[in-house]
Amino acid sequence: MRKIVITEFMDAPAVEKLAARFDVDYRPKLVDDAAALEQAVAGADAWIVRNRTQVRGRALEAARGVRVIGRLGVGLDNIDIDTCRARGIEVIPATGANADSVAEYVIAVALMLLRGAYFSSGEVAGGAWPREPLTKGREGGGKLLGLVGFGSIGRLTARKAFALGMRVVAFDPQVGPSDAAWSQAGVQPVELDALIAESDVVSLHVPLTPETRGMFGERRLRQMKRDAVLVNTARGGIVDEAALAKVLREGHLAGAALDVFGEEPLKAGSPLAGAPRLILTPHIAGVTTESNDRVSHLIADRVAEALGPDPD
Repeated sequence: MRKIVITEFMDAPAVEKLAARFDVDYRPKLVDDAAALEQAVAGADAWIVRNRTQVRGRALEAARGVRVIGRLGVGLDNIDIDTCRARGIEVIPATGANADSVAEYVIAVALMLLRGAYFSSGEVAGGAWPREPLTKGREGGGKLLGLVGFGSIGRLTARKAFALGMRVVAFDPQVGPSDAAWSQAGVQPVELDALIAESDVVSLHVPLTPETRGMFGERRLRQMKRDAVLVNTARGGIVDEAALAKVLREGHLAGAALDVFGEEPLKAGSPLAGAPRLILTPHIAGVTTESNDRVSHLIADRVAEALGPDPD
């Protein structure tokens, strides 16, 4: 019987579906035990991961029999794609399955930061009544959303933003200016510097590459409007975390929301700790009850299909 190793959490019904046909080793904490992980994948035909498992180096070398890798998500920066390709390993991301969750997250935190009224619970519960300063929040309607990256999640985010009456522009050098995607979405393509300088909300939707690493350092953060907000649900490393903390403390931005970090988990003592007007979440923008069900079942089905029927 073919063996599937799952090294991070997966929806239980999807795991059970696989277990009905395959020998499934499901240990969500295996990602944190390098030696046990290498031993487990050594005898596997398929390997299913999320974003924390590093499919590279000794672990990938140990997985000599693996023919397919299922990614419970869409980012592939934790997978050595070149080595997988050279070895004929099929890598299957859950493209599109968590897009709604990410897009909703972007809109939700953008509205929270524009309004600026949702950090007051402690004051109100403590007897303070900061009503006057909290009446200066802004609505999303009419604001300009700038998308850095215009793939499937960016396009879905644009649709949700339009429903709120926002205007949307985007920068993506991978999407040509004559591509039908622009007119179909009703989004205007612009250069990156113009997007940064003019947008009320800047939302990042690009992979982590040598070109995007450090893309939003102090210089670009200071190019943003002083009352703009930044949202990063893409990948850690795109935003310089120390620079962001600095400009927030200096009052240059109205706020920021980060769901991804250069090192995860974020270590105690990070420059981000205590920065004002900052929302931090632990890489969960694409993970909801609904999206986990979609992602898990999509990957279960695709991995089973790739493995094919058991040999006679």
